Amino acid sequence: MNAHASEFLKIARSRLKFNLFLLTRLPAAFFAGLHVIEVSPAKSVIGISHRWSNQNPFKSIYFACLGMAAEMSSGILSMMHVYKREPGVSMLVLKVESEYFKKATGNIRFTCKDGEAIQLAVEETVVTHEPVVCVVKSIGINDKDEVVAIFSITWSFKAKVGKS
Repeated sequence: MNAHASEFLKIARSRLKFNLFLLTRLPAAFFAGLHVIEVSPAKSVIGISHRWSNQNPFKSIYFACLGMAAEMSSGILSMMHVYKREPGVSMLVLKVESEYFKKATGNIRFTCKDGEAIQLAVEETVVTHEPVVCVVKSIGINDKDEVVAIFSITWSFKAKVGKS
């Protein structure tokens, strides 16, 4: 793990710094209650708890809030691997697919274990200067260890050639 990834992990693991990031850059995620449970170069776990600000009329977590948590579980890994890269690397979600299996109430944990695939995609774009697409999976589990939802997120990474 490089020094920049280590620096990013310190920021992501700080509840205060992460909440300030969400409030200033992703306010919808802040108000939905997303929080980091675990983050490492290979894996991340993002939590969301059912509450008034993220519920739908059926008294469960609104699907868009589940999508934010799923995307964040892969997005935090992506941000870590592009953090302070030279040359810089842009990241963009190209596609999101989802399946829902259970009503989302209580505490839901979205886990993405594709940090290595993301890192390889970032390394490839830095070397080739061509856009690289990476498809990752995020699985949402409830308090009873039941699968609530599975998301497939397609990321594009592109080295900023001639820019830093």
